Amino acid sequence: MKAGIIITGSGPILVLTSYDSFTEPKLVEKLKVKGIKKVIGYEVPLELCQKRYGEHYPVVLNDLRQTDDLRVLDYDGHHILLTFAFKELGPQFIVE
Repeated sequence: MKAGIIITGSGPILVLTSYDSFTEPKLVEKLKVKGIKKVIGYEVPLELCQKRYGEHYPVVLNDLRQTDDLRVLDYDGHHILLTFAFKELGPQFIVE
């Protein structure tokens, strides 16, 4: 399981995925289907997501099924950027 902040044209979203990488072709295709064709993103430690999102985290995580391998944990960009310091973010990924 991975968590990541995806910065899109309309702002950041925080997602959970069961894919091993945010640049995995199947995940990239899923994002494209949702209208997200270009992203800059950063992995976020799962422990931080669990700690900062409390009871909301397991609700979203438990709804993640094998056929539904991408979940949005937060879509409020302002809230996401207030929740995580830049120094807490993990490796950057780019999809173009």
